[in-house]
Amino acid sequence: MKRRDDWIPARWLRILLPTAIILVWFTAASFGGPTFGKLSSVSSNDQASFLPASAESTEVRDLQKKFTDSTSIPAIVVIESSAPIPAGEQAAFVALGQKLGAVAGVQQPTGTAATTVAGPIPSKDGRAVEFIVPVEDANGVKTVVADLRSVVDGNLPADAQGWVTGPAGLTADLVNAFGGIDGILLLVAVGAVFVILLLVYRSVVLPFLVLLTSIFALTAAILLVYAFASWGWITLSGQSQGILSILVIGAATDYALLLVARFREALGEVESRWAAIARAWRASLEPIVASGATVIIALLCLLFSDLNSNRSLGPIAAIGIVFALLSALTLLPMLLVLFGRAAFWPFRPRLIGESQHSPEHAELDSVRGLEGIGGLWRRVGMLISSRPRLTWIMALVLLGVCIAGLPQLKANGVSQTDVILSQSDAVDGEKVLGRHFDAGSGSPVVVVADAARADATLAAVERTPGINAASLYVGNVNPTSAEARHSLPPVVKDGRVLINATLASQADSGAAEQVVRDLRHTLPATDPRVLVGGVTAIALDTNDTAQSDLMKIIPIVLAVILLILMLLLRSILAPVLLIASVVVSYAAALGVSAFVFNDVFRFPGADAAVPLFGFVFLVALGVDYNIFLMTRVREESLRIGTRPGILRGLGVTGSVITSAGVVLAATFAALAVIPILFLVQIAFIVAFGVLLDTVIVRSLLVPALSYDIGAPIWWPSRLWRGQPRTLRSESGARTR
Repeated sequence: MKRRDDWIPARWLRILLPTAIILVWFTAASFGGPTFGKLSSVSSNDQASFLPASAESTEVRDLQKKFTDSTSIPAIVVIESSAPIPAGEQAAFVALGQKLGAVAGVQQPTGTAATTVAGPIPSKDGRAVEFIVPVEDANGVKTVVADLRSVVDGNLPADAQGWVTGPAGLTADLVNAFGGIDGILLLVAVGAVFVILLLVYRSVVLPFLVLLTSIFALTAAILLVYAFASWGWITLSGQSQGILSILVIGAATDYALLLVARFREALGEVESRWAAIARAWRASLEPIVASGATVIIALLCLLFSDLNSNRSLGPIAAIGIVFALLSALTLLPMLLVLFGRAAFWPFRPRLIGESQHSPEHAELDSVRGLEGIGGLWRRVGMLISSRPRLTWIMALVLLGVCIAGLPQLKANGVSQTDVILSQSDAVDGEKVLGRHFDAGSGSPVVVVADAARADATLAAVERTPGINAASLYVGNVNPTSAEARHSLPPVVKDGRVLINATLASQADSGAAEQVVRDLRHTLPATDPRVLVGGVTAIALDTNDTAQSDLMKIIPIVLAVILLILMLLLRSILAPVLLIASVVVSYAAALGVSAFVFNDVFRFPGADAAVPLFGFVFLVALGVDYNIFLMTRVREESLRIGTRPGILRGLGVTGSVITSAGVVLAATFAALAVIPILFLVQIAFIVAFGVLLDTVIVRSLLVPALSYDIGAPIWWPSRLWRGQPRTLRSESGARTR
């Protein structure tokens, strides 16, 4: 039945509008698509580049540049023999060192030095030698390390094995592990979404339209992100690149599902596809924009983070959500209006008539609000209407059981050798290195001290438990030449000197981090201006800053989302309850994750940023589904009363919100195909948390609690005061 406000444009506009909008998106995709494979060229996985400017290790890193123009990172080549290496054969390794130094991308010598490669350095047990190779081409570290490995493999004795490890080797393997982000991740995510959409719609055409909307949103977002990263405005990493792809595909599909559901509903009421899309667009606009704004603002709250990796992810992911919103509200409506009912082929919606959809004109059901609702969601509605308090209490108890595992979550950071879950030459090499050499060799603790207190500070460093050796930096002198080191004066810059200290423990271990903490605690007594940095300090400062960010950003995100919900629902009580429900859901997801990580996958721990990322995604996206639900509940409550409106809102949105939750969970689960501990953990936390939120929180806890409270859920809006006639009759007693 046509309404006075149904919009049917003129014929020329019906041709021009879809053509213009689709051409704009095709143009964006034509430029953004080829850019997708170039993102890796402007991304960095160097842990130091993510540090906050205020971190002590960052300050040390900046001061180091004054002592040497080199920006190299060390690769450690370790050769292990099955038997002790004879003294005569050790000299043969000198030729290997020269070949390593000749590899393109390795720092080249200056002056009379033959090579910048330190070594061969024999182990005390005589069964291994090591070389320290400064890799100058940090951007091409993957290629340089691959070439070093080729040189090693081609010049090994018959009874020996070789590995390239150290910071450069680990970085190269990390880049290799992220390699699937450009292809396999997107392929798995899109494939999973396509299968789910086929099952949901039982349509051949519609899944392609929805996925086309999502992919075009991603290509447009990538184009802007690539530009910002190439201009140096943002720091792009492999993890943010992967999250961007997943977030855009999942969010755009979620928004599309809501619009498609409204379009299908409208096609049953009106014959004109333009009138139907106009109705669907108007009905979907508020919840989709509110949902997108919630996620965007929550992500931008990461700008308050002190950790550069967190702070850069905020605008990157927010850009993705902006384009997901735009594509769902512009491209998809035009695709739907072009196809009309054919989009749902072979199950095309039939024109039923608006009166049969309207609760005011439908025959009253035994429970008001469930008219025309059948199947699972009718049974859920009957459960909530008959036992609302028991339903929400049992849901809360179940979530409480899940929360019990939360104290077992070990999110204090992990060693870099545990980050890569696939086979890694560098990780294997670290184990070999630890068997024959000081575990911290090649990744020293760097101490910046006053030149006037250099000797006293050096002595204090050497006395620190966990330090095997320490020396003043005297320039590019081969560290195997002890006489040269002691005869030359230290390099002094701005009244300061560098001290390099070799750790007894592996540089990225917890024991090594404790040594750094001890140095920072004890050395100021000798030199008040002393600073402690290096690879271990970078990892320590990263973990400490991530934990600090969690405590700072959580209240900001909650406050922002609460304000948005208050404006959207014109209520105070309902938003407070919704925020509380998603926080409980988040805690429950972390509790279950702790059990899975510790007892199922046997992970050594979790990255310190995992709880923060899990919080931002779960709370922002969890509120999405409550927004979809409660905006429809409010719409229905204005017509038939709060309690019937809750049942009807749940019934008509149940399948679409559940489908959206399954889609989002599947897309985030796709992150697990990248063998990086952080991404695998985020994949599980968000995927499980979204399903928990969709099935328990949105389907049972929120509607049952709202039904139990009744009209006061809308306090202090007019809806609470029950001004409409249908509400006045409800305000005094529960509608049965």
